[in-house]
Amino acid sequence: MTDIQKSQMIEQFPAADLNGLREEIRKSSVDGWQSAALISSFLSGRGYGVSTDAARIAASRIESIGCSLESMQEELEKLALVM
Repeated sequence: MTDIQKSQMIEQFPAADLNGLREEIRKSSVDGWQSAALISSFLSGRGYGVSTDAARIAASRIESIGCSLESMQEELEKLALVM
């Protein structure tokens, strides 16, 4: 499979959805476990599974560096497991 074929298979989450998730994580003053739950909920609501440990790691990255939407997209791509 070529890189182009792989990129066509990756879901691009709408920017508004990513921004909403990012703002919810930032403004809700939740801890890493709760942020991971928000990320898990975001992905499961779109038909994906996610590892709890991986979600916590991604949550800490998102919280610590204030990810851009592109960075969030990349983090979620790494986490999302097709169900």
